[in-house]
Amino acid sequence: MEFIEKVRERAPLIHNITNQVVMNITANGLYALGASPIMAHEKGEMIDIVNIADALVLNIGTLTTAVLESMLIAGKAANKKGIPVVLDPVGVGASKFRMRAVKCLLKTLDIALVRGNGAEIFTLATLEQSGKGVEGNLEQAPREIAKRFYERYQVTVVVTGTEDIVYGETGVYLLKNGTELLTKVTGTGCLLTSVIASVLAVVDNQSYVEAAAEAVSYYAIASEMARKATDLPGTFQVVFIDKLMSLTREEWDDMRNFEVITLCLGENG
Repeated sequence: MEFIEKVRERAPLIHNITNQVVMNITANGLYALGASPIMAHEKGEMIDIVNIADALVLNIGTLTTAVLESMLIAGKAANKKGIPVVLDPVGVGASKFRMRAVKCLLKTLDIALVRGNGAEIFTLATLEQSGKGVEGNLEQAPREIAKRFYERYQVTVVVTGTEDIVYGETGVYLLKNGTELLTKVTGTGCLLTSVIASVLAVVDNQSYVEAAAEAVSYYAIASEMARKATDLPGTFQVVFIDKLMSLTREEWDDMRNFEVITLCLGENG
């Protein structure tokens, strides 16, 4: 739990240009983890906010033209500063506007990591719009989806679902913890993106892949612990945020269930 403990020690400031639906759960979840959230969208303050931030999250869930402009300004400033930029392509297959925006962000900015569900990452990997909205409808192995995305963009990717995949230059991790109740609470995927950004913010010389895998594992195990307390989504959300703060190294060591598929990608991934 090396990276989570560093988050708790350093309290990195995470600049979230995120969607209006998830700001509350994102802020509370980051505080529980030990990070510090800030939500800023106005382009006139992007440079100032990035200059005090330790990581930047770009989430397109309620994207507008003005917010996209702010994302580009903030992303360029973050790249210049050398802090990680994490992209969440929420519902990218739902509209041509979202697709154009994400393609622009990926082309213009140095993105450290992209986190999305299988349908979102598949849409970006194939450039085929499904029109299925945020959740999509997909029957394809997450590892294959991640591989196709990485081959197109050469950007570390996290694909979340029944099983989660972290796929990047230095390795591939298959993670098997989690609970279906995460899909019954709005914003849990978006919060995970910001949790990953918090962990990337405290990486020194290690791989983003390893750090992201730990973040996903910790997050999923916290959800499993919360699920033991309730099967109701409202109560689950509260208990889950509590577990993001209180989950111990011993609990994580006892419950973690992941497979290191490879520590170095070869020609065949």
